[in-house]
Amino acid sequence: MAALMHTTGAPAPEMAAACRLLVMGVSGCGKSTLAAQLAQGLGGQLIEGDDYHPAANVDKMRRGIALDDADRWPWLDLLGARLAAASGPAVLTCSALKRSYRDRLRAAVPGLRIVFPQLDLPEATRRLGARKGHFFHPKLVVSQFLTLEPPVGEPDVFRISALLAISDQTRAVAHWLQSSTAEGTPLAFSPTDLALL
Repeated sequence: MAALMHTTGAPAPEMAAACRLLVMGVSGCGKSTLAAQLAQGLGGQLIEGDDYHPAANVDKMRRGIALDDADRWPWLDLLGARLAAASGPAVLTCSALKRSYRDRLRAAVPGLRIVFPQLDLPEATRRLGARKGHFFHPKLVVSQFLTLEPPVGEPDVFRISALLAISDQTRAVAHWLQSSTAEGTPLAFSPTDLALL
């Protein structure tokens, strides 16, 4: 997938460098897979939020104990700092289930844009049951849905069905990014990435 470009086809490094995306949602919605495709398409950095959990958080989740706000605040601050410090375009994966969590990331990264792959509980449970080698205990998915505050009415949020193929999700996000930046300047992935829209 080509790097971020003007719709004319000319590179737009200054806009690409300013692009900061958060891919949020419950465990099992495909955040990591979608974010990896978006980071590749933007020619930027992928920041996998799960990689930055402290050992105590990982231990709790492995034992099926849901994290509370006190567990999450330092983690969110670290992720916000990493995203803000990225030298080029960057895509962060983080559940960011509550509005307060997203606002904390927005405070660290002004202009943050958010992608929200939506999934229902039965499908999330099915996916997590089939996932191997991850520390997240499948029984925690119910607590995630109870905690989730969907980003309805929040600025710069793109909602999409997580049931769509990742390639279709990626093209849809690219189309959204093409429509405007926070400053109102059109931008896009390469035209070939949008061919099937």
